[in-house]
This record gives sequence, structure tokens and C-alpha cells, in this order.
Amino acid sequence: MHYQVERTHGCRISDAWTYRGLKVVIIENDLLRVTVLADKGADIYELIHKPTDTDFMWRTPWGVRDPRRFIPTTGWPDGLWHDVYEGGWQTLAPTGGQPMTYAGAEIGQHSEATTMPWDVQILEDDVRRVSARFWVRTYRTPFRIEKTLSLEAGSPVLTIEESVTNEAEEPAECVWGQHIALGGPFLSPACRLDVPGGTVIVPGEGGQRTRRLKTGQSAEWPELIGRDGEPVDLRTFPKKSARVQDYAVVTEMPAGWYAVSNPERRVGFAFAYPVSTFKYLWYWQVFGGGSGYPWYRRTYNIGLEPFTSLSNGRPLPGSRRSTAVKMRAGETRTATMRAIAYDVPERGFKGVSAVSAAGKVRF
Repeated sequence: MHYQVERTHGCRISDAWTYRGLKVVIIENDLLRVTVLADKGADIYELIHKPTDTDFMWRTPWGVRDPRRFIPTTGWPDGLWHDVYEGGWQTLAPTGGQPMTYAGAEIGQHSEATTMPWDVQILEDDVRRVSARFWVRTYRTPFRIEKTLSLEAGSPVLTIEESVTNEAEEPAECVWGQHIALGGPFLSPACRLDVPGGTVIVPGEGGQRTRRLKTGQSAEWPELIGRDGEPVDLRTFPKKSARVQDYAVVTEMPAGWYAVSNPERRVGFAFAYPVSTFKYLWYWQVFGGGSGYPWYRRTYNIGLEPFTSLSNGRPLPGSRRSTAVKMRAGETRTATMRAIAYDVPERGFKGVSAVSAAGKVRF
């Protein structure tokens, strides 16, 4: 946008930026600054709470890389995705999980949409409200994915309106979700995780020899059993020196939200979403674990990822039925979500009790 009226206050938006060779869109108000890598999956690379100078998004040790400037030494389907994974927040569809074959097409880690450039259009540019629409058509799968990000003046809430459309003239399966990774300095052992409840399952995949949770178990939130037989409270976060990595899934949640609070920084990150659409909350945990590629025990981060399905559409334990969504030819599915920054009370904080669909956090 060449002839945009520039503002120095209120809501602001611009698509006239590049970072490390990638087109970037910056959306901000007086409380939040959101940076989107339009040329790489429309990933949300930064989500900064201005009053506390807190970026909630995790950053990989290598950060943003321009895929056009990198030639991998092999075509390894897991490595191709991780090589250019900067952290932050990706929209995954119509696949999510390990490399797989989709309707005869080989698909690498997670989703081809996250390594593709997306189109972008500024929809609203007003001191009171700004919004931008991003969209992509995937190569090997027949899907159009679209999302609109909006901010309003004085609001600590980022609204995301998202849709996936099966453009095939035949039914197609879809695993759709939000790959949201949080990290330091926001994330620390001082933090607390709250969800509204549910059943936690620990699949066999997603961990290594550094896992702390006993695999194959199913228990009510928040207490699980560790490999050593001792209880593990998932509301808490171990130190990096624990050197553990785990993957669990929260199912049967009565409402769609989670909240991570840091009482030391007095700020928190919450996410509200339609649990009728995203029935499974993937919980990826790397607390100094993850030996070898790609983490080499360097990272301290979590992924709290609402999805329609289990990884690769796998069945629930004890079932043979795929959890992937079956979409009719031409069918579109939509969801509205909200990411919220909130103040953590200085005294008497005992956790978050609820997050409304509109983004109101209650203690």
C-alpha cells in the first residue's frame, strides 16, 4: 500500500515492511503489536504486550530464515519444515503432525501451508480499528485457507477469523489447528497454566528418552503420573535443568480456552476458541529436553495448540475411527478465536477461572 496515511497513535497497520527478505505485515494498537510473516505461512512471529515489553511468542534458536536462500542437503520430510521454523504461531491445515501420505501425495512435517507465501489485503485502516486478510491455496492438497486478524483501540485482544475450504470436487479429510508456541522470557518456572478441565491422554509419539510423563495413560486434568511413578501437576512448569520433553493432549474440555500467567511479570496470555470445532488441545512441552536435531536441548518452550483432530487424524485410544474432519466437496468451515493479554493481580492470585469467547479473563 503506497499511499497510506501514516499514524503515530491509535490503531496502525502496514504491509510495507520486509524482514530478512520476507514480506511482513505489522498490526498494532496502544497495547499490542503483532508481526505477521506474510511470505512464510502468514505466521504470527511476534505478539508483544507493549506495557510490559513482553513478547509471548517463542523464538527458535535460528529465528526467521528465508526459505528461498537455503538449500537443504537432503529432502528429509521432517527436516524441511523444522529448518525454516522460527517459532511463533502457525495455522495448520489440512494436515498436522508427522510426515504422511495424503490422498497419494507426500506431505512433510505438519502442513505445506506454513512454508508457502500467503496473499494479504488490508481491510480496515482506522484509528479505532485495523484488520488484514491473509489467504493461500495449497499445492498438493485442494484447500483454500483464509484468516483475518483485527485489533481495536484500547483492547488487549487480537481477533482471528479463520476458514478452510475444500476446493476439490470430491470429499477430503482435514486436520486443522493453531500451532501456538510460547517461550521466554515470558515463559518461566514462575508461570501457571489453567484450562477449564478435561481428560489428558499421553500418546507414545512426540517425546524422546527425555520424556517425564508415562505414556499410554489417561487422567483428569491436571494430575498425571510420571515415568518414575510420581504425580506430575501440569499446571506448573519445571526448570530448564529438568531436561524433559513431552507431548500430551487434553480432550473433552467443557469450554475452549487456556491461560498462561506469569505472576512475576504480572502479565498473562490467554486463548479462547470454539471447542466444538477444536476438540483437542495439543500440549507440547520442551523444558531443556529434546536431545539431538532440531533442539539439541537448547530450548525452553511450550506449544498449546487447539486442533480439530489428533496428530495426523489418528484415532482416540481404543478406537479405529479417524479423528480427521471429513469435508464435502466445496465445503467451508469457519472459526473465530481470540488471543488475549491480561494483567495478573499483584496479590491473591490463584489462577484463571474462565476466559469468555469475547476475551474476558476472570480470576
